[in-house]
Amino acid sequence: MIDIHFYMKFGEMKQKMLKEKIDISQQELFDALEEMRSQLPVVYNIETTNLCNMHCVMCPGPTKMTRPRVTMPMEVFEKIITQIEPFSSIELYKWEKFVEKYYNIHKNDMSENHFFTYIIPKVIVLHGYGEPLLDPLIVERVKRCTDLDIPSYFSCNPWNLKDINMGMKLFEAGLNYIKFHTDAADDFSIKQIRGKQADFSGSYKKILDLLKIKKENDYKTTVVVTMLDLNKSNQQEEFEKLKKKFEGEDVYIYLKSQDQLWFDQTGAKTKAIHWLEPCQFPWSSMTIKSNGECAQCVEDYNNEIILGDAKEQSLIEIWNSNKYYEFRWLHILMDKKVKCTQECDMKLVGEYIKNKT
Repeated sequence: MIDIHFYMKFGEMKQKMLKEKIDISQQELFDALEEMRSQLPVVYNIETTNLCNMHCVMCPGPTKMTRPRVTMPMEVFEKIITQIEPFSSIELYKWEKFVEKYYNIHKNDMSENHFFTYIIPKVIVLHGYGEPLLDPLIVERVKRCTDLDIPSYFSCNPWNLKDINMGMKLFEAGLNYIKFHTDAADDFSIKQIRGKQADFSGSYKKILDLLKIKKENDYKTTVVVTMLDLNKSNQQEEFEKLKKKFEGEDVYIYLKSQDQLWFDQTGAKTKAIHWLEPCQFPWSSMTIKSNGECAQCVEDYNNEIILGDAKEQSLIEIWNSNKYYEFRWLHILMDKKVKCTQECDMKLVGEYIKNKT
């Protein structure tokens, strides 16, 4: 989820920022953003595990992530999920009207930016730097979200769906969206991108089998298929091949921009609005890692900036803590002490003001 109310309140100021730097002091900007943000935290994602058996070329996990590989205990997950409040249908209706007007993205579109604006705000994301299908508790976690009326979603590698019955169990548990990454339409190419564990032909069959089961049982889970834009010379041609494979099938399919180009400099240009806009993570949402730590955002793969521990503290306590207060200030100041200024390709809000004092 993202705090849709913050996005709507920040919309007018953000539009001005994107046109030209605004005449406002650092203190005035900080105060304005603090006034806009909710005192109640909104959780973007819960990384239920950071275990992964893949070797994806675009991910820091295999080569740069040095934190311990752990799966979140169910009691920690339970503590977190019961503190989350989903948005009401009225709130989401107002948000959709805002998205249509502000971003010119319509409810029935199918694209990367549609997924971010219409789906991400209403779901709890159950993945991070790990493979959800390797989490032995993932079905139980999805069921718990369903019991609490919290829509759920995770992204995974389809070749890790070893048993088609697991897909059925996830559907039955009430999973709202499952995204399968399929970055090539042949076995050789996918192994070059995702590692030797990956295959296309077997994964394609599994997805088709799941779609058949979904139709026969009238499951409501939306099956999403994405291909990462790795800026290959034949990228659009490859995506068209993938679309052709799923032509006529009940899937939500789109070409996805690559996150964090500082790790794998392909030269690709993002089309994702949340990467083109100033970073809003410090004011709009929290991310909770598999060990229970609240890190600065979803991209902090090594938990380098820890703002709290959900095992020991309430989410509201963490969200309104001095650590978060200082972290938000660092985004205004663009302080070199925070890795966001060095390693992230998303601009900080402090870059958009004329007056630096």
